[in-house]
Amino acid sequence: MSADAHPLTWLYVPGDRPEVVVKAFACGADVVVVDLEDAVAPDRKEYARAATAELLGETPPVPVHVRVNALDGPLAEADLRALSALPGVSGLRLPKVTSPSDVVRVAERAAPADGGAIPLYALLETALGVEQAFAVASSHRALRGIALGEADLRADLGVREDAGLDWARARVVVAARAAGLAPPAQSIYPDLLDLDGLAASCARGRALGFLGRTALHPRQLPVIERAYLPGPEEIESAEAVLKAAAADPGAQALPDGRFVDAAVVAAAHRTLALARRRR
Repeated sequence: MSADAHPLTWLYVPGDRPEVVVKAFACGADVVVVDLEDAVAPDRKEYARAATAELLGETPPVPVHVRVNALDGPLAEADLRALSALPGVSGLRLPKVTSPSDVVRVAERAAPADGGAIPLYALLETALGVEQAFAVASSHRALRGIALGEADLRADLGVREDAGLDWARARVVVAARAAGLAPPAQSIYPDLLDLDGLAASCARGRALGFLGRTALHPRQLPVIERAYLPGPEEIESAEAVLKAAAADPGAQALPDGRFVDAAVVAAAHRTLALARRRR
């Protein structure tokens, strides 16, 4: 992935298993997310923090984010003190954000001594968080992205069918765009063996406006990447649009009946930018 490309794959790894984190660096994920929250048992929290701090005292070969513990609990403060200034931490993921003040408080506590701002990513995992999506997304210059935490949101809403989350998904996509943030990544797909289901879910997410996805296992990464990268027909179509626009900058209809205007041209540029990521 080039330095200016938006990540498509984010792999979660338990913070109390540093040997697995090291292996994850070579698995092909655009970003490795070391999890200190849900993936770590209560009696392993202190060890997970210490092991992660030791591992990220040097810059790893891929960007690494850390999901800290619940912001309203006693562990988050220690996580921020131990990790926010380390050279190996490229970003912090904040669980269960429900208000702009959550982000502002972390941004102020995690600010490096040189006055910079470590990138923050807010996870909206409750009904209140979703309702505050735009306010959170526009809360602080250090915030680089928002996303849903769908497992917790399902429990909070009592949703049984997947389609029951579509409104919340669309809300987060719109809020990110309105705040000038990158499109959000989809939440994890929990069935590690159902790769066909993962592919179908990614196609649905892409149609809703998501870009990329978090994963729980390396086997999910190529499925996510294939789903989010444009196929040959999409690339051919985008190239035809740009060729027509170069010949005639005004709005026009192509021979196949497609209407081309500035918005269509912008979408074609995005398609080809993604296509250049193919390995």
